[in-house]
Amino acid sequence: MAAATPSPTPPNSLKKIVAASLIGTTIEWYDFFLYGSAAALVFNKLFFPESDPLVGTLLSFLTYAVGFAARPLGALVFGHYGDRLGRKKLLVLSLLLMGGATFAIGLLPTHATIGSAAPVLLTVLRLVQGFALGGEWGGAVLLVSEHGDAKRRGFWASWPQTGAPAGQLLATGVLSALTALLSDAAFASWGWRIPFLLSGVLVVVGLWIRLSVDESPVFKAALAAAEERKATARQVEKMPLVAVLRHHWRDVLVAMGARMAENISYYVITAFILVYATTQVGLSKQTALNAVLIGSAVHFAVIPLWGALSDRLGRRPVYLIGAVGVGAWMFPFFTLIDRGTFGSLLLAVTVGLVLHGAMYAPQAAFFSEMFATRMRYSGASIGAQFSSVAAGAPAPLIATALLADHGTSTPISLYVIAAALLTVVAIVCARETRDSDLGDVAERAPEDSRVRADA
Repeated sequence: MAAATPSPTPPNSLKKIVAASLIGTTIEWYDFFLYGSAAALVFNKLFFPESDPLVGTLLSFLTYAVGFAARPLGALVFGHYGDRLGRKKLLVLSLLLMGGATFAIGLLPTHATIGSAAPVLLTVLRLVQGFALGGEWGGAVLLVSEHGDAKRRGFWASWPQTGAPAGQLLATGVLSALTALLSDAAFASWGWRIPFLLSGVLVVVGLWIRLSVDESPVFKAALAAAEERKATARQVEKMPLVAVLRHHWRDVLVAMGARMAENISYYVITAFILVYATTQVGLSKQTALNAVLIGSAVHFAVIPLWGALSDRLGRRPVYLIGAVGVGAWMFPFFTLIDRGTFGSLLLAVTVGLVLHGAMYAPQAAFFSEMFATRMRYSGASIGAQFSSVAAGAPAPLIATALLADHGTSTPISLYVIAAALLTVVAIVCARETRDSDLGDVAERAPEDSRVRADA
């Protein structure tokens, strides 16, 4: 017998759930982005000192990309257990793993102290970061999506998405303050460690909040229904991964395609820009960091607005605005930066992030609405994180290599435009999910996703 569709969570409880997801994702992204900023500014000298500056930056971004390589594994592991055990338990584990790895980076000896072992240890810790983040995103957005109702799901589910710019804002803000207060020598010697060590304090706060929230009512209803089927009809569910690949493979491909422009454009705008503005245009580190800092604040503010708009217009139209907009903005983006002024750099970054937000805001609700409850963590995570290996992971690396080979931003613009075209194709092929009832989806989970225990 199908379980009844759970009632929407009361507004006050929903706000608590949103706050818990937002704070947790902010901490996770702070940890992840902190590495990216440090890779662009200081890791090339501390961990790869025998290379010339640009090659050192490439190697530094290579360890940065390794974190993305671990994200699909995190998506598989966390998705499997998140669909079996619940969202909350896995979110606590992801926060502990990410925070522990980031804190350890702050204690890591450099190449000058332990030689080649330093970049090896750095890479291992980056792998742990990527593994944790691969499981974090899906759980955080599902916890909010499954507590809310369909009418405003785009708005509420977009709030965990603001954890990315909030984490970027926090990481860039701390680095910006340190570079302003410390000399280059002091920052390279010990100052860079402070933001990583701060992660330990942030994790304690995040855990305290996350442990206080309830499990998703939609998940609890689906779990009860699965247990009832097992007890009365001797039916057990297939592994979530198997069910996703059998029944939702088209949705997985759509999610992966949708992530291409969103992921690539974001890391070009926020990570690679620190290299381009300082090495190609000759702006100071402080100027570049400040532009990303202010742009991230605007990004944070517009994401819920785009999410609310997706509740009115649909997920697909808003996503298309972002994909087309980012592609069209790339040539003006670099033209503005090449002017070499703070105002033009700020305008380039801010407009780029506003357009990116049109893709990122509806993404949480969009991906959640594609999958049935008992395979939703796996499906959303696989679609989101497997694409990161081809998109976000190599984006700063490819952009830096293109700059080194051609000495101009033109091929970098074409690279982002190609990703935007791929995303447009994926969204055009997608179905609109705005009116989906996640509780109803739990009842309508495909019969083929189960197999008789005595078969």
